[in-house]
Amino acid sequence: MRLRWILALLLMAVMVVGQQVDTGEVRGRVVSSRDKQPLRLVQVQLSGSLFRAVTAQDGTFSIAGVSPGTYVLQTAAVDYYLVRQEFTLAAGETKTFEIVLTPSTDQRTDTVVVSAGAFGVAAETTAAAITLEGEERKNLASVLADDPLRAVQSLPGVTSNNDFSSEFSLRGAPFNRIGLYLDGVLLHAPFHTTDGQADNGSLTIFNGDTTDDMTLYEGAWPVRYSDRTAGILAVDTREGNRQQIQGRLSASASNAGALFEGPLGDNGRGSWLVAFRKSYLQYILNRINFGDQAPMSFGFTDGQARLTYDLTPKHTVSLSDVEGDSGVDRTPFRSDLGVNSVMTSGFRFSLINLGSRYAPSQRVLITNHLAWSRERGEVANRDNALLSNQAYGEWTWHGDVSVSWSSSKPGKNTLDFGGVFRRLRQDGSATQFVYTPVLIPSPDVFRGSGHRAGAYVQQSYGFASDRIHLTAGVRRDEFSVSPVQVTSPYGSASVALRPKTRLQLDWGQYAQFPELNQLFSTFTHVPLLPERATHYEAIVEQGLDERTRVRLEFYDRQDRDLLARSALDPRLLFNGTILNAVPNAPWRNSQRGYSRGAQVFLQRRTANGFTGWISYAYGRAIINDGDLGLRFPSDYDQHHTFNAYVSRRLRPTVNVSARFTYGSGMPLPGFYSLDGSAYFLASNRNALRAPAYERTDLRLNKAYVHKKSKATLFAEVVNLTNHSNRDFDSPGPYDSVTRRTYPNFFSMFPILPSAGMVFEF
Repeated sequence: MRLRWILALLLMAVMVVGQQVDTGEVRGRVVSSRDKQPLRLVQVQLSGSLFRAVTAQDGTFSIAGVSPGTYVLQTAAVDYYLVRQEFTLAAGETKTFEIVLTPSTDQRTDTVVVSAGAFGVAAETTAAAITLEGEERKNLASVLADDPLRAVQSLPGVTSNNDFSSEFSLRGAPFNRIGLYLDGVLLHAPFHTTDGQADNGSLTIFNGDTTDDMTLYEGAWPVRYSDRTAGILAVDTREGNRQQIQGRLSASASNAGALFEGPLGDNGRGSWLVAFRKSYLQYILNRINFGDQAPMSFGFTDGQARLTYDLTPKHTVSLSDVEGDSGVDRTPFRSDLGVNSVMTSGFRFSLINLGSRYAPSQRVLITNHLAWSRERGEVANRDNALLSNQAYGEWTWHGDVSVSWSSSKPGKNTLDFGGVFRRLRQDGSATQFVYTPVLIPSPDVFRGSGHRAGAYVQQSYGFASDRIHLTAGVRRDEFSVSPVQVTSPYGSASVALRPKTRLQLDWGQYAQFPELNQLFSTFTHVPLLPERATHYEAIVEQGLDERTRVRLEFYDRQDRDLLARSALDPRLLFNGTILNAVPNAPWRNSQRGYSRGAQVFLQRRTANGFTGWISYAYGRAIINDGDLGLRFPSDYDQHHTFNAYVSRRLRPTVNVSARFTYGSGMPLPGFYSLDGSAYFLASNRNALRAPAYERTDLRLNKAYVHKKSKATLFAEVVNLTNHSNRDFDSPGPYDSVTRRTYPNFFSMFPILPSAGMVFEF
């Protein structure tokens, strides 16, 4: 009996040894496609089996004891594309993999994209630039709205105190002084709005899932961008997948959508991408009690398409189309609306862009864009009277050439030059009802066309082992219906004081021509000049490590020839009499002023651990009006701005993020004073301010991985602390004897949970 047990144990030992000899091992490393950063907390498994592992801090993994056979290695993490690789493992073999994961907001690739570091290249070209990456954009866009420009509102130094609008302001300047470039083309109206003007709320016209990184220039910027005086937001759409067909279906609290993409032609020479969205947020908001107001929500439908094809290895062409249709119907709330409030509206937008990218050598890059856009919208009030009815059309050519004239310093010593030509037309009418104190309609009619042309040249030069980098440029612009031409110089100097310490000084002058509806307005009696601004920037940036930095910025912007209809607001004169509103107040270049301040932020950008930023900005924006003889804060003057964003992947399939925004109250535009709870006309403009704005949002992303597909659930709580945010809406009637007036206000989102899901295959 004892001998039988001994023989059985020996046989089992032989079997175990034989099994150990026959099994193999699967090991490797997982990195990010952006910069080859090792990714931890990534799930790696042999599909259909119990063999799995989670990557370590250095991105490595190991799966031992794998029997010989054919397997599929499946790699997954929340907010990244699912990767599946088929392989065969021989007896005793060790298989090693280098797995590249692409963020689910990027163009899918199996190779690593070489970048200039964790914070991108924008920071090297101008002091006041910051780049928003795809994952950040997705987490900050909000499940409720899924809007890429809502993400920009959380960047350091950006101010926005309106939950219903995608617009934002920079350093006391409104959004109409900020240029949004999409694939090299300046957009006239980049929003789903009522009539092309976003005063009553807005949503971005393009789908954030089709975009690459977005770069915001908050101050002095390179001369390739034109016709804006306060800032530039540059957005590029991404190509489709050149390797395989893939799709994405999404549904959220605001809209449902679909995105499909895939290769075009042989050997991955091209790609195609189509995306579609339709909203139903209006049905939800119509059932929320906002207390003192009728809800303002857009119903919209939009679609995007892009074709990309390599004519040769050096020449790529693309064709993109953006179509959007939006509308508002507040008929059920007719009795709650003011005479200047939107009751019904419709707006249609189209943009077709033909692009070319030609690189005849490694030192020369030539890009061209030829675009056509069209807008049409109309708005009616509670009495079915047309508040606006207008159409806009534009042809645009924009070309850029970049020549690197030093082979030893590519990208540092470059000569850039190019030009733009725009053919514009606009016609329509608009009516505003003005209290004088009797309610009087103030109709405006405009119709006109013109062309804008410009050219620029810019030289960059790095020396002293690239510790010093200098840039100088100039551009010249003209408008056929403007009496003047403008010259806009730019200069920048960057010095590396220490290996991780950088000092940069920027200076630039910028011009913005009036819109056609201003130039040809009934209220324009004299030629209008372009608005002008001069920017001064100084930054000190300290790198704490490879992926963490602290940046301190100082800025001064000098504005002049700002357009205004100064006499449109009633006011109290210093002798106690009331100067009534003038319904036909003319457009004039009557204002000048300045914006000064400082901001500091700490930013960490990594695919592992905590990522995000925390920022504080202090600023003063002052206007001097020559017609009124008054000095007052800008309508968008916000002294204190605090923005914070943090995100972390807790597990391979779970990511949590949060954003916090605080803004001290902006002025109530007009001449108001407050006595108790009653409002009265005052002699000082913008002396009264709205309450401080505060909002905290919390978001959770949870991924569910299946064979050949992945579903991600997004859960979010908007305004987690249920802070009551209110702001100024529009002027109301006033009593010319008692001076009492009744301005209109509106409330924003209460605490509001929402959820959404994306299914990728």
